[in-house]
Amino acid sequence: MFGTLVKRYERELFGYLRRYVGDDDLADDVFQNTFIAVFRKIGQYEPGRAARPWLYAIATNQAIDALRRRTRRGDRSADARTAPDEEGEPRPLFELVPAPGPDPGESADRAEQAGRVRAAVDRLPDLLRQVVVLAYFQGLKYKDIADVLGIPVGTVKSRLHAATTKLTEDWTAAEDHTPRPVGEP
Repeated sequence: MFGTLVKRYERELFGYLRRYVGDDDLADDVFQNTFIAVFRKIGQYEPGRAARPWLYAIATNQAIDALRRRTRRGDRSADARTAPDEEGEPRPLFELVPAPGPDPGESADRAEQAGRVRAAVDRLPDLLRQVVVLAYFQGLKYKDIADVLGIPVGTVKSRLHAATTKLTEDWTAAEDHTPRPVGEP
């Protein structure tokens, strides 16, 4: 059973951890610690229960612990939480940008906008960022997010609402402060 879990979820879980902790090396450590914890707790797994939320709960707790340890040591990296996904592209939070076309300018605009979305998510408080990453980047359902974080579904919904409100405010403020080319109002 352990080998099956590792094979089935390793890419997805590692991608989640990369986005969550924002550092490839730290994500690798957390990933290893996650599966050590899974191996130790495999006897506690309830057959018939969905494995994905159980794995994400363990991974999230390992990531939180690792970030706390890193913060205590004071070795935060300057490029925290900016790692791209497996294909080298950031995954968009919303469909803010149309699909890339053959025009390189459009591709550059899309990459810039995706970076701005990623940076806005990174600025969210941890409680809000957790639910955004799990819901939008990992595609978990509200119930699964609630199980992962050990909170009621209503709290997941309220945190997502607060997060999207904050992201909208940040996005609007950034748009208001974006320098316009000469000649544009």
